[in-house]
Amino acid sequence: MNTPVIRKITPKDNAHIAAVVRKVLEDLGVPKVGTAYADKALDNMYNAYKKDRSDYFVVEANGKVIGCAGIAPLDNYEGNVCELQKMYFLEEARGLGLGAKMITTCINQAMAYGFEAMYLETMPYMEAAQKLYKKNGFEYIDAPMGCTGHSACPVYMLRKL
Repeated sequence: MNTPVIRKITPKDNAHIAAVVRKVLEDLGVPKVGTAYADKALDNMYNAYKKDRSDYFVVEANGKVIGCAGIAPLDNYEGNVCELQKMYFLEEARGLGLGAKMITTCINQAMAYGFEAMYLETMPYMEAAQKLYKKNGFEYIDAPMGCTGHSACPVYMLRKL
């Protein structure tokens, strides 16, 4: 594998991102309803992240999208908090340090936008992801913030920026 590159999304990435997210969720047995799998924006992520203070990034290696993540203001929340959204990596991309690099990319962008904190939701059995989040300053919180529409994700984490 050539050196993976993290870059901002382009319109040509839409189908590849949707395929990565759905493949990872299917591999993990995640419910299709109440998770990113059913998000209407998933098939057109480029347009979904054209709003203010939002960005989506892909990891590309050998001309193939192997991972992705983004940030956007937390939906239905009044504070200055963004959400780490749709962070997924194909199996071939795991264990290479790309998750930590992607989180750093997202945190740096969130800080550049002036957010005060970053929120995320995940599944209880996504233990490797939770370990990565904790290692990068996220802490568990007891209840959801805002309303992301991901009712099947009962683990909530927050990181001050």
